[in-house]
Amino acid sequence: MRRMFLGLCLAAAMLSVPALADTPANTLVVAKAIDDIVTMDPAEIYELSNSEIAVNVYDRLMGLEIGDMKKLVPKVAESYLVSDDGKTFTFKLKSNLKFHSGNPVTAEDVAFSLQRVILLNLTPAYLFQGLGWTTDNVKDMVKAVDASTVSITVSEKYAPTYVLNLMSTVTSSIVDKKEAMAHEKDGDLGHAWLKTNSAGSGAYKMRSWKANESVVLEANPGFRLGAPKMERVIIRHVPEGATQRLLIEKGDIDIARNLTPDQIKGIEGNTDLVVGTFPKATIYYLGLSQKVEALRNPKVQEALRWLIDYQGMADSFLKGQQLVHQSFWPAGFYASLEDNPYKLDPAKAKALLAEAGYPNGFEIGLDAGNTQPFTGIAQSIQSTFAQAGVKVTINAAEIKQVLTKYRARQHDMIYMYWGPDYLDPNANADSFANNPDNSDASTSKPLAWRNSWDIPDISKETRAALQEGDIEKRKAMYLDLQTKLQKSGPFINMFQESEQTVMRKNVKGFFSGPNADLVFYYDVTK
Repeated sequence: MRRMFLGLCLAAAMLSVPALADTPANTLVVAKAIDDIVTMDPAEIYELSNSEIAVNVYDRLMGLEIGDMKKLVPKVAESYLVSDDGKTFTFKLKSNLKFHSGNPVTAEDVAFSLQRVILLNLTPAYLFQGLGWTTDNVKDMVKAVDASTVSITVSEKYAPTYVLNLMSTVTSSIVDKKEAMAHEKDGDLGHAWLKTNSAGSGAYKMRSWKANESVVLEANPGFRLGAPKMERVIIRHVPEGATQRLLIEKGDIDIARNLTPDQIKGIEGNTDLVVGTFPKATIYYLGLSQKVEALRNPKVQEALRWLIDYQGMADSFLKGQQLVHQSFWPAGFYASLEDNPYKLDPAKAKALLAEAGYPNGFEIGLDAGNTQPFTGIAQSIQSTFAQAGVKVTINAAEIKQVLTKYRARQHDMIYMYWGPDYLDPNANADSFANNPDNSDASTSKPLAWRNSWDIPDISKETRAALQEGDIEKRKAMYLDLQTKLQKSGPFINMFQESEQTVMRKNVKGFFSGPNADLVFYYDVTK
């Protein structure tokens, strides 16, 4: 009953906006499924929806800007120098930048922000641990030289673009040290407070986050690129596409982010609405826990690859929003493997299962989100797996609950997504094809770890590709890794996202880049 009320009103109690009326001229109202948000601390963020919030709330040393998604540019940094040995990066900061609190953005804030990722050792910490940073050395490796200069040292020589790309991630967001430490409890560096609050210098300040309800952002007039056009942005949790469609048709929201292809087809001819298409780098995959005996068998892994109706789904309920893609690095980027060899072939799958010792199939659980497209894809997998005797029990839940179970390695199979943290193939290889420590006590917990895949040899290959300086040799190494993982292992990569966003016709300037942390609101007008 409460959900229906929210589906028909414009959160009037929150902002005193009349129901069933056009949204305020100075406010952008977005409907989206945001049940994957579990934290707002950039040192912990590792989901899609909160990454979108973070890029609008926090700034970074480096990054991509609207207009060129392939050129990494300084943001908070004014300039940078790389030492002759390739191990030290010195960043000079832009002057007169301020946090939302009014505190100046200094090199001490930058150093603190990067150090706390390692010191807190939460999920994204592995990104920086790859630079050789540890709790014991990070304060020596990352230092403020003076108020406007920060020095970053790495343990080995890498291609400079790799290190610079890391400085463009959500994890590298620059936090207001004074504000965070004012809320520190028991040495947590402000973590408990930052889970539900913000301390950034980005285009917007987070006014509130109510789990499974809404996120409200307020414009920062002192933003580095100038004051945002919209004074306020409201992202409402509306998980059902049908409700989003009703709201945008009535003018109660400005943007609907999760309409299904059928729902988008249903609005054809509505001159008040436009559909924007944004190619994404997000990969959707089926993960197979290697704790499950049957799923460790290479012939079972191959059989399951032949039991998915990839094209059937892409041509029906996923049309226009998911493209078949069967490797871990997305199409359209450097070193992408764009070959898709698998299709639905139950006869071939049955033969492989028989060879593996499972002529009658087996029973297995599948964890997936309880909204589209997860439910439709899970049901399709359940149906086609059954054609070879594999009986799938779907465990549907909110994404954050599915992720919690996944991170604890308690699943059998899981249907999940992955978006690269930066646009270099190592961003995905480092998680799909790297697992330096498969123990429960591991400090590095990439996707391979989550699926209990112990791969010392493949991990070495991934490391070698990262360190290769020759562009063409490096490309060949990543193509080889993708080919190996495409044929065997616990990842069945299925789709690459193409986002279709429905907007009221007066909305201009909304931009959704290839990654979740490249969704910008500051240029939107109405």
